[in-house]
Parts: sequence; C-alpha cells; structure tokens
Amino acid sequence: MRGGPAAAFVVAGVLGGIGAGVLGMGALLPGAPTDPVASGATDGPGGDGVGQEVAAPEATAGAAADGTAGTEGATDVRSEGTASRSVRDPQLGLDGPGALPLPLERVVEEGSGLVGREVVPDLGGALVIVPAEVPAPGAGTVKRVRVEVEQGLPVDGETFAAAVLATLNDPRGWSAVDGVTFARTGGDADIRVVLASPATTDRLCAPLKTIGEYSCGTTGAAILNFSRWVNGATDFGQDLPLYRQYLVNHEVGHVLGHRHVSCPAPGALAPVMVQQSMSTEGCLPNGWPTL
Repeated sequence: MRGGPAAAFVVAGVLGGIGAGVLGMGALLPGAPTDPVASGATDGPGGDGVGQEVAAPEATAGAAADGTAGTEGATDVRSEGTASRSVRDPQLGLDGPGALPLPLERVVEEGSGLVGREVVPDLGGALVIVPAEVPAPGAGTVKRVRVEVEQGLPVDGETFAAAVLATLNDPRGWSAVDGVTFARTGGDADIRVVLASPATTDRLCAPLKTIGEYSCGTTGAAILNFSRWVNGATDFGQDLPLYRQYLVNHEVGHVLGHRHVSCPAPGALAPVMVQQSMSTEGCLPNGWPTL
C-alpha cells in the first residue's frame, strides 16, 4: 500500500501517544522525583521528656566543714533498640520490604521512669534539666528542687522527676521531720537531684569516694547513681520501689544536714540515714525518715 502525507500523520500521532503514555507512567512509578513538600519540622528543641541541655557542672562539691555532706558508702565522710516492622506500601497494596520501618512506642516503667536497664559506665557528663514549675504542697519551709538527668540514660525525665517529688512530699518524708515542703523548678534551686551514670556520679561527688557504685549527698545536690536506680542493693532486698525512695530520701537528707547513723538494734526498722546500700546492719530495710 502506498503511503502519502495522511499516512505519515497517522503514524506520527500513534508514536506521539505512546511516548506521552510512557512519560505519564514514569511520573507514577515509585522513586520518581517529586517537588519537595514541607514535613512539619520545627526549629525548637525536642526530646523524650527532658528539656534544655546544660553544661555538666564542675565537681566542686566535697565534704562540708559542718558535716552536712555525705555519701552512701563513701570513705572519709559522714555521710531498646528500635524493632523493624514492614508497613503497607500504598501504591503496591502489600507489605513491601522496601518500606521504611516505624519505631515501636517505648514503654516507660511507672514509678522509676526507666525505658531500659542497660548501665553504661560513663556517658560523658552532659546534664539535662527536666523543666517544670510545680508549687510546693502544704505548709512548711519551701525548698525548690531542680531535677536533672544525664544525657543518654534510658529514662523518661518527666516520670523520674515526678517520682522524686512524690517521694519528697510524701507524709512519711522529711516534711514531718524538718517542717519542709518541696517545690519543683527548672531554674534556680535549693536542691538539685541528679541522676547520673557511675563515672559521672564519681566526678560530681568528688572528693567523696563513690567508686562507681554509690551515690552521694553534698552541698546543694543529691547525686543518684543510675546503676543503683536500676539494680538496687543486695542487702536491702528485692523491693526496688522502696529502695529508690530510700535513695532519694537518704541523699536529700544529707543536703538537709543529716548525718549517717547506725542500726539501733537487730530486727528494728533501719533509720533512713543508715548506709543501707552497703548494709542494713541487721535492721529491716526502710526508705522513710519517719519510723
């Protein structure tokens, strides 16, 4: 068959349609470039319940001349990873291996704030303030408490801070003994409660000897060893919630001016200022200032 100009136009039209179809399909194929779209990012700080980062303080706190400093077990003192899972590909309509995994929601342990139990010996010492302004309950001399958590610890800062203040303001606590009540602040404070890795605890407690195992209470600060917060103490027994209450009350007790004491009698309830992380000395474990 002979083709003239009309046939040429028909062939050109068919080829043009095929080309347009290929280009159109290319725009629909996965991985084709698209215009950037705003993702809702912000330029503010974020995190998992802790606030602004502050520089690690110098470890200047030592045993005070008036004996108010102390450390639990110190010498010469009185004192998860994210699990992968497939997601449905909206274009293919199936669970595709190339889809990005979504992080699983972390689980925060009530009463401790723990989201993991790995104890890293040294996390470098960068401390993060847990911001809040919570007034003190009840009557008494108000003590402002600032809670800080070392960056990198597997702990939810807000849950930990709430546990600390709940312990301090419990009717069995120092309020009944010293006539004090505790407010929470993210600013200037009378008492800092710091949760830190073992090596950072040693630096902040120096010259007190905490040897990576113990905590301390010194001028203006109660330094809690994360290893103890996770594991407790052998002689104290298996009651971890009670041990954590003891740890807070004991170290804050030093900040308030209380010294170490001994077990009064075998089988008696241990006064909270007994060094129960080392030994209950024959007493029964106790986490509260009031007996």
